[in-house]
Amino acid sequence: MDRDSLWFRVLPTRYGMEGGCLCDGGCDASAWWRDILALLSAGWFNCHVSRSLGDGTNTFFWTDVWVGEVSLQDRFNRLYDFSLLKGESVYDMSTLGWGLEGAAWSWTRRLFSWEEEVLGELRILLQNVTLQVLKEDRWIWSLEPSNIYSVCSAYNLTVQVPLDHAG
Repeated sequence: MDRDSLWFRVLPTRYGMEGGCLCDGGCDASAWWRDILALLSAGWFNCHVSRSLGDGTNTFFWTDVWVGEVSLQDRFNRLYDFSLLKGESVYDMSTLGWGLEGAAWSWTRRLFSWEEEVLGELRILLQNVTLQVLKEDRWIWSLEPSNIYSVCSAYNLTVQVPLDHAG
């Protein structure tokens, strides 16, 4: 979600935010928000959306999928659990420094030696990341040649793969 957009300010205010992710809002959520969450949990939407990293300002470090096939939260869940910086952008973490003594690595407790090894794996993964200062992060929709989401392409997909409305 674009951090400068109106929706980025409205949705967290309305539903809350934890660890860089919007909360579901519980029983107070509107019908349209529940529908959006149902689409996300169905999985068909996420399978066709990816993140193109630019300057890193609009991509969450831990929770967005921006390097590899899964989020860093899922791949390095133990580190995420102990991180004090769960809602930071890729840009923010890069600026803090994700090298050996980087300030991006702030923990709720001292890491065990095997957790330090996992952190080493994460740092190796990040060595090849280069932020593009003059390019914004953006979403890519794989079902359109333009890479821009269209209701038509989403509709065509759901006609081919019916959603389970039982849940």
